[in-house]
Amino acid sequence: MEVETDNTTISSQIRALAAEGMATAEIARRLGIRYQHAYNVLKGGDRPSVPAVRLERSLVPPLRTVKPPLPLSVLIDGGFTLAGRWMMSPADELVVDLPLPKEVGVYAFVKDSIALYVGVATMGISKRLYFYGRPGISQRTSLRLNKTLKAELAGAGSIEIYVATPPDLEWNGLPVHGSAGLELGLIKKYALPWNMRSAG
Repeated sequence: MEVETDNTTISSQIRALAAEGMATAEIARRLGIRYQHAYNVLKGGDRPSVPAVRLERSLVPPLRTVKPPLPLSVLIDGGFTLAGRWMMSPADELVVDLPLPKEVGVYAFVKDSIALYVGVATMGISKRLYFYGRPGISQRTSLRLNKTLKAELAGAGSIEIYVATPPDLEWNGLPVHGSAGLELGLIKKYALPWNMRSAG
């Protein structure tokens, strides 16, 4: 659509096209200018020729899908096995009651038959979980979960650790990391209260 105008300045052409309902990005393309320039002209205080358009916000909030919790039965049916339990030592340190597997894999922290956290151990399950018990000062996730685990275990009891070691796969000749894919899939599908990414 060609716009005939007697406007001679770029700013007046921008305003005229906007008054006809053209979007800012389209105006920039049409006039061969940067988007930011068109935006600045339209958002400036002196635009009497551009009618004020007020968009009504919907009074109904967008629907949010609620993720279900991840029951232990789903993990077991999917091939997870019990590897150990988090417990508090007499010196108030986090310890695991059994030797953990050294393989790369996915782990889940479970209490009362519901998974609270799922993670991937690309360096090996035993090594990854070691850092939850003895986090370094720059390991934010390990520090956060160390504190969370200790608070949960303060009363008594234990938190079970379930693990799975899915094989790596291939897709169209490209490598696919099985453990990372499984972890992400579980986080996207289920509500895991200790996973920061599970909220989204």
